[in-house]
Amino acid sequence: MTPSSTSGSILVRPLPRLAAALVIATLLATGCSRDKDKDSDEGQPVEALYEKAQKSMRNGNWASAEITFKRLVAQYPYGQYTEQALVETAYAQYKAGKHDDAVSSIDRFLRTYPTHRNAAYMYYLRGLANSSRDAVFLQRVWRLDASRRDLDTPRQAYNDFKLVVDRYPNSRYAADARSRMNDLRDIFARHEMDVALYYLRRTAYVAAASRATTLMETYPDSKYQNDAVATLAAAYEGLGNEALAASARATLQQQAPDHPYLKGDWPDYPGDWRKLNPFAGEKSALDNMD
Repeated sequence: MTPSSTSGSILVRPLPRLAAALVIATLLATGCSRDKDKDSDEGQPVEALYEKAQKSMRNGNWASAEITFKRLVAQYPYGQYTEQALVETAYAQYKAGKHDDAVSSIDRFLRTYPTHRNAAYMYYLRGLANSSRDAVFLQRVWRLDASRRDLDTPRQAYNDFKLVVDRYPNSRYAADARSRMNDLRDIFARHEMDVALYYLRRTAYVAAASRATTLMETYPDSKYQNDAVATLAAAYEGLGNEALAASARATLQQQAPDHPYLKGDWPDYPGDWRKLNPFAGEKSALDNMD
């Protein structure tokens, strides 16, 4: 055996044991630290626990804040601090990206305190959480269009914000809730437009006209209203109904004289090569209008 091979055997063997020892030591230290932290919270006054959780919130340590708030509630299940801790728990979960947990915490709170002074805020927070439930990492990285995803949770978010606007119109959250409703309406309208353009591209003109009409009736004044009118004009032209096509074009000329359809440049469908490019992201004929 050569010196180098002997040296290699001596160096290689202890590494797995050393690594295992380091892992065990780390786990023990972490566990002891957690147990020590938990023990330090036992018997603490409610004010001290609340301030500890608030400090974690100020430092952006949402996980630690959530844990401390939950310990506060476990030790002091009743009282003003407890009610506020439940509110703050939901907020910490939302900020940590635990949107499902935040919605569950909010639902439990509203069932327990349906007339609480913070009810408006909790409905508003639930709207924020529901708006974010489908905004996962891959959607952001690959630029996936929210209007093409499952719209169940955005619709629930819309209903949450509508509750704030309808039930608590004078609350500090009503104005922003109304603004977010408008943004969500545009997402829903875009979904209808994407479907209408899908049908239009495949010469399913009756279906395209139907979806465009649904958009105009269901989401009036959305940012895609003029695109819906353009779709009607194109669909009626495809059906050979020149009278209706001319009426739609006249309406579009009046409402949006610069619309590219009137110049023959719309819809501008993305090329098929994008389907073969995994880095291209999603694109529709509407993107050139945004």
